[in-house]
Amino acid sequence: MSFSAVNTIWVLVGAALVFFMQAGFAMVETGFTRAKNAGNIIMKNLMDFAIGTPLFWLMGFGLMFGGTGALIGGFDPLVLGDYTQVLPEGVPLPAFLIFQTVFCATAATIVSGAMAERTKFISYCIYSAAISLFIYPVSGHWIWGGGWLAQMGFHDFAGSTAVHMCGGVAAFVGAKILGPRIGKYGADGSSKAILGHSLTLGALGVFILWFCWFGFNGCSTVSMTGDETIYSAGNIFVTTNLAAATATVATMVITWIRYKKPDVSMTLNGSLAGLVAITAGCDLVNPMGAFFIGLAAAFVVVFGIEFVDKILKVDDPVGAVGVHGLCGAVGTILTGVFAVNGGLAYGGGFHMVSVQLLGVAAVIAWVAVTMTVVFSVLKHTIGLRASAEEETRGLDVTEHNLASSYADFMPMVFTGAESGEAEKPVSVEKAVTVEHFPEETPQAGDQTEKAARAAELTKVVMIFNQERFVPLKEELTRIGVSGMTITQVMGGGTQKGHTNYYRGVKIEEVALLPKIKLEVVVSKVPVRDVIDTAKRVLYTGRIGDGKIFVYDVRNVVKVRTGEEGYDALQGE
Repeated sequence: MSFSAVNTIWVLVGAALVFFMQAGFAMVETGFTRAKNAGNIIMKNLMDFAIGTPLFWLMGFGLMFGGTGALIGGFDPLVLGDYTQVLPEGVPLPAFLIFQTVFCATAATIVSGAMAERTKFISYCIYSAAISLFIYPVSGHWIWGGGWLAQMGFHDFAGSTAVHMCGGVAAFVGAKILGPRIGKYGADGSSKAILGHSLTLGALGVFILWFCWFGFNGCSTVSMTGDETIYSAGNIFVTTNLAAATATVATMVITWIRYKKPDVSMTLNGSLAGLVAITAGCDLVNPMGAFFIGLAAAFVVVFGIEFVDKILKVDDPVGAVGVHGLCGAVGTILTGVFAVNGGLAYGGGFHMVSVQLLGVAAVIAWVAVTMTVVFSVLKHTIGLRASAEEETRGLDVTEHNLASSYADFMPMVFTGAESGEAEKPVSVEKAVTVEHFPEETPQAGDQTEKAARAAELTKVVMIFNQERFVPLKEELTRIGVSGMTITQVMGGGTQKGHTNYYRGVKIEEVALLPKIKLEVVVSKVPVRDVIDTAKRVLYTGRIGDGKIFVYDVRNVVKVRTGEEGYDALQGE
């Protein structure tokens, strides 16, 4: 057999891009969950691929491609058989093996997000082994390995069902058996929002996935030889991108109407929904079909995530069931509608739609039954769920002895740069409350000085919105306050009149928002001047302008000079 350099390079580039999707999934799942579990989620995404790779080589590849049997390919440990009949033209077996391996890893990693924040690490590793070893390869054989669905004409070009729906169904079963996170549902069954800790990471993950999807779908041609194939690859890039973009815009509009504001995390899910939905038919549909598939995916992901969360009471922190399970199924079925050749919308009748429906139902049944067995066995043997104490403390510290995934990251120091002035350090002189020791203080030169030094020391603490920091700092400096301690904090409180939503769930609990905490200790400057200045600068008339707290201070000690009281607050 002679090999084609261009075809082989195309397959290997695709394998590299699909592998990089692991980073995208890791970022999405980490960003949409809480910081105390970030390391655990990263570890699971890493181990999905690391565990799945040798097991797919050991048995999975043979089950998937080792023959043309209706149910399984064959048993070929270590991939030693002859695969000439299934290899793409001009592509050697090792290139095809790694290309299929990364697809298997994608199916396995989808489950991580739905079961995040409460799953035992060892149990998750065992699940990952099971799906890579036989669950994904068997259904994959039905679709891509010459099995009974392929023989019926079922079409799933790059894996809406074979990869994404397989992972989505497994995610649903796992999350259902596992149960919701602590505090997710109230006593009345109402859903509570548990906010992810970093939409920035989530967005980065989506951009990575969108980029890599061009390899996931485009390189699934496994060839760049011949005019027809070259044209198809270009069309696949167009339909993939158009469906994703359409779903993104549509999701933004839907959430804007439903929640009164465009929901960021749900819109990010919308991008993935469009990508998942178009994956089955990206080679058969034209741009018009891609547009409608992306549009349908937007409605499915928004209302699907709400349905899973609020009606079925299945806690899915990242929306994996809606994105991969529901949109994978819908995209596969709509391929039978919008396929240019044979689709219902183009006069092809219901035959293709019926085959697509049958294939979706069969894969759902296979994955649901096998994953129920796997998760149930794990639950009743080594245990599937972490203890309440472990979940509360976070899986980073309990599972991996990791105090924080963000250790040594320093908080941002606010400077005058925000207002356009040259960047310089903020003058910070920390106030230290100490017991007043009876040592003698320096003698005052006259009665005025004595009175000043005997003046009351007052600590003023202000918590307010970040954008007001620079004007407040400037005004406080103008009235003579030079020593300040600035801290970034998360502020929470009841804000009547504000109804916020996160991923379609009303945020009824105290919402934690980024705030600035500014502390000053004053003696020479009148306290009332400090308070009045702060009120004037911080006031907007809107909810959340902030709070000012006033405390008596017993003493202040300047460490460098040993000065105390009034003297400790005067310059350097």
